[in-house]
Amino acid sequence: MEEEFHELTDRVRAELRTADDLAAYERLLGLARRGSAAGRDELAAVLVAVERPLWAREIAAFVLGCAGDTRAFETLVLLLNYRDPVRCATAARALARLGDPRTARAAAALATNPLRTAYALHPVRLLAELRAPQSVPALIATLERLTVPHTPYWRVALACVEGLGALGDRRAVPALTTAMGHPRLAAAAAAGLARLGAPGDT
Repeated sequence: MEEEFHELTDRVRAELRTADDLAAYERLLGLARRGSAAGRDELAAVLVAVERPLWAREIAAFVLGCAGDTRAFETLVLLLNYRDPVRCATAARALARLGDPRTARAAAALATNPLRTAYALHPVRLLAELRAPQSVPALIATLERLTVPHTPYWRVALACVEGLGALGDRRAVPALTTAMGHPRLAAAAAAGLARLGAPGDT
């Protein structure tokens, strides 16, 4: 977590614009380093305070999520669905550590929503990491929707293929077989089918 926290705080520092921003940022870092119950309560208050900047909520949610504090859940899911891929990635890392049973359902809802496909990469990767009951059905459904010619979301499709291969569930065989027909997916699909003991066309 330490390296990821430094990456987050370095990125956020570049967003600061005023002396007040810097003071608030330094206070958040102090609370994060304190690691006490009182410090976590103050961080949780940041998540629901009126007119707090997004970067402040992101730091608070990341720290709380990595500490297993479920008060971070709603903010992390919001960030997982955010338009900025860097924030999505940070949220996914914290959600993976949070251990909240709602996480897989939320990630599956985001991954399978056709209106949010452009932002589905990190929910898809999170589903594969969680290995939850929702993971395989959601990845199959998302991949089946994306195995069409000239999809602009081939990176999301590739993440689905890689995730299904890693999860090792034979329910994925038909979807992976279809993915073999797409040049950008073929190698990963063949590797996934091999792990499942299913033949792939070469």
